[in-house]
Amino acid sequence: MIHTLAIVGATGAVGKIILDQLVSREFPTKNIKLLASQRSAGKIIECGGKQLVVEALTAEAFRDVQIAIGSTPDEVAAEFVPWAVEQGTVVVDESAHFRMQPDVPLIVPEINPESIRLHKGIIASPNCSTTQMVMVMKPLHDAARIRRVLVSTYQAVSGAGIAATQELKQGLQAWLNGSPEEPKIFTHQIAANLIPQIGSEKEGGSTSEEIKMVQETQKIFNDNTIGVCATCVRVPVADAHSESLVIETEKPLSPEEASRLLSNFPGVTVNDNLAASSYPMPRDAGGRDDVFVGRIRQDTSSPNSLAMWCVSDNLRKGAATNAVQIAEHLAKEMN
Repeated sequence: MIHTLAIVGATGAVGKIILDQLVSREFPTKNIKLLASQRSAGKIIECGGKQLVVEALTAEAFRDVQIAIGSTPDEVAAEFVPWAVEQGTVVVDESAHFRMQPDVPLIVPEINPESIRLHKGIIASPNCSTTQMVMVMKPLHDAARIRRVLVSTYQAVSGAGIAATQELKQGLQAWLNGSPEEPKIFTHQIAANLIPQIGSEKEGGSTSEEIKMVQETQKIFNDNTIGVCATCVRVPVADAHSESLVIETEKPLSPEEASRLLSNFPGVTVNDNLAASSYPMPRDAGGRDDVFVGRIRQDTSSPNSLAMWCVSDNLRKGAATNAVQIAEHLAKEMN
């Protein structure tokens, strides 16, 4: 059992789920420390029947902290993570800031847990859209080696924060009433709309979110030959990201074999009965940890390609749950 674990960004949406997960999964720690910005310092949050006081995020706050899980914007992570590492804390960081640094492992525990021990004080957790995709890819890659993935994402507004969710709710009400609604979080109105841009423009016409899916996937699998073509779209859904996948393999896989492989993979649930209108949907995946897969079928344009659909709660396996799983592996190694 470790002495102290800290949650950085404890008052945010993901930070609250991390805290709930630590309690429900009975994480082996004597103490949990909650850290956040100065304006949140002093807030009291209930945790497993105890009242925890949120502390200000400072370098001194990491003294005697063995593991920290950070859920903060990139610029905050860039500042606090070196403080923590300097104090001897191992940081599981959910921001994008450190993910592609060569000496920072990028981890999904079901896929590459052996890379955790390569850390030098920092372990990165991938982008939420990448995480659910690679969970689907892993058993198929092991069986038939994936050459290429075409992915279109349908990403919920919760991925852009609590204010974005509120903007969707207000925008839907305004749209229903025929009233004007000025977007503040998004570049366009999200209510009754789709926005085919998540992140900033990058070279070649891709967005930063799309580039993340390419680079992070290749790093997680340690294979730069896997091709990924991503189109990332924000949709007027509150929680849980959806993805349409076309996966091309070296060896042919039947839909039945892919379904069997996915059903046997930890953290993946297959729900695939088109005749009964049964398949994964965001409203069913919200609040659950698994990645849900359905609509598994042959790509009729290519003999070695399968098409499928997956849905996952982006705040859980896409963020909080994955980070807690990494911390659990770390705790075992520390004991």
